[in-house]
Amino acid sequence: MRNLIALPLILIGAGTTPLAAQDSGDITKGREISKRHCTRCHVVGDINPTGGISSTPSFQMLVKRRPDYKDRFETFFARRPHPSFLSIKGIGRLRPDLPPNTQPIELTEKDVRDVSAFIETLKPTTKKKQ
Repeated sequence: MRNLIALPLILIGAGTTPLAAQDSGDITKGREISKRHCTRCHVVGDINPTGGISSTPSFQMLVKRRPDYKDRFETFFARRPHPSFLSIKGIGRLRPDLPPNTQPIELTEKDVRDVSAFIETLKPTTKKKQ
């Protein structure tokens, strides 16, 4: 079993990541990819403000509350639970030993860059005062 923390480094050696370093991505395409695939679990900007799964972080929450958000979005395909159902074209599923827990998705490296570019446009959520 691969160590998922080291996986982005393995992929760098394979010439596939860091994805954001290869080009800046297309914001419009990233929004469409996020709308099509990510909103089934995550709240994503104004696309689905009342959607997502309650235990899954919203994209906006991650953007400004996590200092490592850029790394998290650039390597989301290697972070749980994504490796069980997400495959990168030309690489495959990162954890084929795990049964998919949802409908499988295949993205290209360009798709990942596009999603990362879109993420940069999101406004962060603020903590609500109680």
